[in-house]
Amino acid sequence: MSKTAILVDGGFYRKRFEKGLPHAPTDAANALIQYCFRHLREKHMEHELYRIFYYDAPPCQKKVFHPLHNRTYDFSKSDYAKWMNDFLYELTKMRKVALRLGSIDEGTAAYMITQSATKDLLLKGRPLDSLTDSDFFPSFKQKGVDMKIGIDIASLSYKKQVEQIVLIAGDADFVPAAKLARREGIDFVLDPLGLPIKSELFENIDGLHSRGNPYETGKAHNKM
Repeated sequence: MSKTAILVDGGFYRKRFEKGLPHAPTDAANALIQYCFRHLREKHMEHELYRIFYYDAPPCQKKVFHPLHNRTYDFSKSDYAKWMNDFLYELTKMRKVALRLGSIDEGTAAYMITQSATKDLLLKGRPLDSLTDSDFFPSFKQKGVDMKIGIDIASLSYKKQVEQIVLIAGDADFVPAAKLARREGIDFVLDPLGLPIKSELFENIDGLHSRGNPYETGKAHNKM
């Protein structure tokens, strides 16, 4: 039985399944872990879990100016901040789960106007006084998360701690680390949570597996 490490890009996962915070923190944490365990069961093979590594950043603690309301909002007291802190705490209680936390670049935290609203203002003559809350979104950039993912992939590979790495992520930043892992003989599987990936990424992975919706019992999407 081969050992598998599962690495989760938390920001990507949450954007895909927790937008609007529809689930309680405990339910969200349990769903994430159960989703990861789906990767341990293949048609002709069972994998032993080495550890689930969850990468994310604690919520922003900054007061951010909102241009529509001409005032600042304290994100440390927001519903999202409470949800996020509770969610991370629930994960710390899970067996074989390791949190790898980066930080929020609070210097770049801001409310941004959506692309569609910008297009309407510039090209269609939409009046400024028609803007609403739905035309803005808070923008936060994480620091240190991608670096931690890369370091862990390298460490797991060089130390031969696992035979397989499953990375739940959605961009191409993982490619150098994936190449390293494969050179070390690691079976490297990408799970983009059902979203399409660029065709050139296929040459840098050994398999493409998505396991459906964490909150539903459905068919997995696999490509070997």
